[in-house]
Amino acid sequence: MDLATLIGIALAFMAIMVSTVMEGGNPAAIIAPPALLLVFAGTFGVAMACGQMSDMTTSLKAMKDALLSKAHTADDTIGAVMELAERARREGLLSLEEAVKSVHDPFLKKGIEMAVDGTDPDELRDILEAEITAAKNRGKASSKFFENMGGFAPTLGIIGTVLGLVHVLENLSEPDKLGHLIAGAFLATLWGVLSANVFWLPIGNKLKRLSEIEAHHMEIVLEGVISVQAGSNPRIIEQKLLSLLGTSPTKSDLEQAA
Repeated sequence: MDLATLIGIALAFMAIMVSTVMEGGNPAAIIAPPALLLVFAGTFGVAMACGQMSDMTTSLKAMKDALLSKAHTADDTIGAVMELAERARREGLLSLEEAVKSVHDPFLKKGIEMAVDGTDPDELRDILEAEITAAKNRGKASSKFFENMGGFAPTLGIIGTVLGLVHVLENLSEPDKLGHLIAGAFLATLWGVLSANVFWLPIGNKLKRLSEIEAHHMEIVLEGVISVQAGSNPRIIEQKLLSLLGTSPTKSDLEQAA
C-alpha cells in the first residue's frame, strides 16, 4: 500500500496549522462552516457539471485508489509470466488452462485464457491493446475531474470573499464588527486556494501517475502473453520484459538465454 499521497496531504495541512500557531493565530479560527460549504460543495458541483454522472462516480471511486493505492510490482508480474511460460514450454499451451485459475492479475488471466482458447495472435494483441487504451481513458477522466476541482476551488473562494465583503459594507455603521467580518470574508479565499493545492490537484496528479503505472504494467503483461502464446524461450521472455522496465540484459544473460 502506497501512503505517499495521504502522508503528503497530512504533512502539508499540518504545516499550515503549525505556521498559524507560530504566528500567534488560532487554528480553530479558520474553521468557518459557511466558507467550507461554499468552497467544497460549490467546487464539487461545478466539477460535476463539467462531465457526466458516470465521470463523477468513477472519480469518487478512484479517489480511494489515490489515497490508498497498491501498485503492481514488476517482480510479481514478470514472475507470474515466467511461471506460465515455463509450464507452457514444458507441457504445452493447453496446460495453462488449469494454471491460469491461480493467477490473481485479471488482465494477465484474461490474456492467457484467450491464448489458450486459440485466439489469433494479431487479434489477441488488438483486444488487449484496446483494453489498455480504455484503462488510459478511465484514468484521464478521473484525474481530469480532480484537476477541474483544483481549477474551480480558488474561484469559488473568491466568490465567497466577495459575498463576505458585501456583508461588510452592509455593516459599516458598526465599526466594532468590521474586523471580524473582513477576516471571515477572506476565509473563503483561503479555503479555495488551500483545497485546490493541498487536496484536489495532488489527488488529480496521483491518479494520472497511477494510470501511467497501470498502463505500463498492462503493456508488460501484453508482451508476456504474446510471447507465451508464441512458445518463446522463458529466458528470452524474461529479458524482453526486463527491457520494457528499462533494465537492459547483459551479454551473459543473452548467452544463457540462447
